[in-house]
Amino acid sequence: MNIPLNIDWQQILLHLLNFAVLAGGLYWLLYSPVKAFLAKREAYYQNLEEEAQKRTEAAARMEQDCRQQMELLEEEIRVRRAEAQSELRRSIQAQTEEAKEQAARILADARAAASLERDKMMRSANQELSAMAAAAAEKMLLQAMALKAEGNPYDQFLRMTEGGGTDGSK
Repeated sequence: MNIPLNIDWQQILLHLLNFAVLAGGLYWLLYSPVKAFLAKREAYYQNLEEEAQKRTEAAARMEQDCRQQMELLEEEIRVRRAEAQSELRRSIQAQTEEAKEQAARILADARAAASLERDKMMRSANQELSAMAAAAAEKMLLQAMALKAEGNPYDQFLRMTEGGGTDGSK
């Protein structure tokens, strides 16, 4: 075979066959496992991403549920606070009423005690006045009797000037 430029087609075909076997072997040994590994890895990360997405959605739902529960709790707190404030107002009003009643009782007792004390003082003053009036009347009576026993003051004066005494003897 006489080929121009001294090219042997048989050698070229053998080299092509050799290259095809080498490419097929490398594809079978390297490309397929690497491609399978990359597919597994992609699937793994895709799974992770889907799980993360699910978790994110679940967290968003939980957050929404928590917000709803917080709103319910805040409403319940408002209601209970309002009830507590109204109960406190009622309690304060009841205590105020009780304090007013107690103050009225104390005032009434004080007025009664003051009235009794005034009556007692009036009786005591009346007794003292009666005793003083009786003593004054007795003194006046004694003086009147003494004057009557001694006689007229003019006569007494005359007796004293004549040299007698006050006793009436000369």
